[in-house]
Amino acid sequence: MEKKNRSVSEFNNELKLRGFNVFQIEKDGNSTKTYSRKDFYKICLTTGQSKIHYADQSFDHHGTILFFGNPHIPYSWETISRTYIGYTCLFSEEFLKISNHTDSILQSPLFKLGGTPVLRISDGQRDFLNGIFAKMIEEQDTEYQFKDEIIRNYIHLIIHEAMKMEPSENIQHKQDASSRLTSVFLELLERQFPIETPDTPLKLRTARDYAHQLAVHVNYLNRAVKSVTGKSTSNHISERIASEAKALLQHTDWNISEIAFALGFQYPTYFNNYFKKATGRTPKALRVKNV
Repeated sequence: MEKKNRSVSEFNNELKLRGFNVFQIEKDGNSTKTYSRKDFYKICLTTGQSKIHYADQSFDHHGTILFFGNPHIPYSWETISRTYIGYTCLFSEEFLKISNHTDSILQSPLFKLGGTPVLRISDGQRDFLNGIFAKMIEEQDTEYQFKDEIIRNYIHLIIHEAMKMEPSENIQHKQDASSRLTSVFLELLERQFPIETPDTPLKLRTARDYAHQLAVHVNYLNRAVKSVTGKSTSNHISERIASEAKALLQHTDWNISEIAFALGFQYPTYFNNYFKKATGRTPKALRVKNV
């Protein structure tokens, strides 16, 4: 079982190394774990009262639910009841992608924007799913050579069981679509940062990239963001990339080519021009000034 006194750094190091972690909420002294949400999918089986905001949807529930979190779709969770029990499973796309059927599973309505991330669970379904989560926790602490494959099979089983269930009827769409879409875009933008390594380039760089991720037309996204913030989608993206570039230039020893690649620029010259247009200085000039 999960040790209660493990530090946040130990948990994150193990999560990154394994690509997954399963823990029981009621036996965890700090049931809300801190981890890089932009890297991990999440499945929660919980019993209690809470309110979940997921993209442009809100869900109020009292009882047992099964929740599916996509790292590319912003969501927040308000716990209302004092007692809250259940299980959480975190896993990376890379961990699950060893399976041949992963793409189709992660494209299911459970994980897609506009889909059904929350399912109401009956007592019988809860007992069955409790058993699967308990088996995953037991398996992850063994030294068995193929335990990762067993855990992948358990994750697939949970997902397939969920896909057979009826979607929840207690989902409410926000009335102010533009405000909610803008909020989702801004949180998704922020979730791309900070850049942690120079060898993993920024995935979303243009308004069209974000519109595709949010499953809306780019013109609709632009109109919503402009009407709510007064700035275009591209301006928000440009300013955030420039801000991250400054931080990397000032606080890392990465060379300018590495920073350019990490921020999604194919060539350093493209990055130099972009940065100078955004800040009025070249990357080299900023770095020299701060040495």
